[in-house]
Amino acid sequence: MNLNISGHHMDLTDALRDYVNAKLARVERHFDHVIEAEVVLEVEKERHKAEATLKLSGTTLHAEATENDMYAAIDLMADKLDRQTRKFKEKITDHHNREAQRLQAGAV
Repeated sequence: MNLNISGHHMDLTDALRDYVNAKLARVERHFDHVIEAEVVLEVEKERHKAEATLKLSGTTLHAEATENDMYAAIDLMADKLDRQTRKFKEKITDHHNREAQRLQAGAV
C-alpha cells in the first residue's frame, strides 16, 4: 500500500505518522487489496480534522472526521474506513453455496 500523509496548518510529527500507520494497518488487515491511501490532517483553530481517501481494487472510499483532539479524529476516521471496507468486502464476496446449488440441480 502506498501511503501519503500530509498536514495542513500543522507540523506532522513522527508520533502522528506512526499512529496513522497503525490505524490504517487495521483497515488493510480486513481487505488487503488497498492500492493507495492518502491522509490529510488539518488544524483550524480548535477543530482537528482527519480525512482519508483509499483506492481499492474496484472502488474508492473516503472518510473524514472532526474532533477537538487530533488522535480522536484519526480514531473516528479509521473506524469509518473500517466499516466501509468491511461493507465493500461483503459486497464483492460470493455468498452462494455452489455445492448446494449443484446438488439441488442434480436432484431435480
